[in-house]
Parts: sequence; structure tokens; C-alpha cells
Amino acid sequence: MTVADGWPTAARASAAARVDDGAPPPVLHPLLAARWSPTTFDPSYEVTTADVDAILEAARWAPSAGNSQPWAFITGRRADPLHARLTRHLTGSSAAWAPSASLLVANLCHRYVEGTDWEYSEFAHYDLGQAVAHMTFQAQALGLHARQFRAFDRAPLAAEFTVPQHWEITTMSAFGRLSPGLANIPEPAATEPRPPRHRRSTREIRWAAGDSISRD
Repeated sequence: MTVADGWPTAARASAAARVDDGAPPPVLHPLLAARWSPTTFDPSYEVTTADVDAILEAARWAPSAGNSQPWAFITGRRADPLHARLTRHLTGSSAAWAPSASLLVANLCHRYVEGTDWEYSEFAHYDLGQAVAHMTFQAQALGLHARQFRAFDRAPLAAEFTVPQHWEITTMSAFGRLSPGLANIPEPAATEPRPPRHRRSTREIRWAAGDSISRD
């Protein structure tokens, strides 16, 4: 789904499905309402260099503490040798599904001042997370989906790309089009079984001192 598509019935249904307390769903932007994290991508679809540039541009304009911008990214399109270099370090479940993604991205965090154990920024992980979130929503606007994951061998991957010790490969992201035949909303598919989606209600996530809501 792209921004130009507006807010179809499927997106409204997706938003409604996220509310678990019976209250009317708040109005979400279509990109937020339709966002989900698939593990089935179209293995024939190729992202363009313009798509990759737009996704990185979204990260570049993410907010960060003191404008520290503590992020960097290793990008590999499926047609690019970098894609193969990234996939060889996938482990566990990601090794089964992530290679089909059109674009793999390793998300790097600037952890320390070079040559010291001083934090580059105490908010570095937080800020990287914001940058990656910006990337996922830009991908949605391009008609792509994204899934973030951690199932990879960090040390060999860092060695593969000569990542210095004051930087950390924190997570990876997979981007691509949905596999043909899958709906654009998170309905279970025979090839991708998963439990029903659940989100805590806004009442549960709104913190109030002295309230009795369990947040275990």
C-alpha cells in the first residue's frame, strides 16, 4: 500500500484489530495502521537504488540527542554481492526467510568514543531505534514491508565488514514486497502461521502514579 492509496477498508480493519478493550479505535495514519512484520517476501521483486536511497534518507533525518546521529547502515540489495555477504551470517529462523527479502540492512550503533570506554552518547541505541523506525515507515510509503531481527552472528558479521570496536552491529532489517497471494493486512497464511496479534490497550500503557493496573 502506498500513501496515494489513501486509507482502504483493510487498513481500517487492521487498526480496529489492534484495540483490545472494546473502545472505538483511535484514528491512525494509514502507514501505521497497515504496518506489520512479515517473514514471507516476494523472492523475485528487486528494490531500486532510488528505493534504497529514500529509505536511507528517512534515517538521515531522524531526530537524535544533540544531533549526534549515532547510526550507520550496511545495505545489500538482492542483486548486490553485499546481500550474499550479509546472508551468510544469518542464523536460526532468519536464515530461512530473510534471504528472500529484496534488501537487507545491518543497523550499526556508534557506542563509544574511539579508543575509550566512554559512551559516544547515552542515547545512541534509542536514537538508532528512531532512525530504523523512520526507515520502516518510508518503506511502507514505497509499497514495501520491513521486519527487524537479531538472528545473526554479530562478531563474524562485524569482521566481514571491518566494523571497528567502538561501533556495534545492533540489529538487521529486511525489506521487500509481500509474496504474491498474501494480503496486505496481517491475516494468517498457510505459509506463515502465527498467533493472533495483540496490543495492550492505551489505558494499560498510560502510566499514572498509584494506579492498580498490572503491567507484568
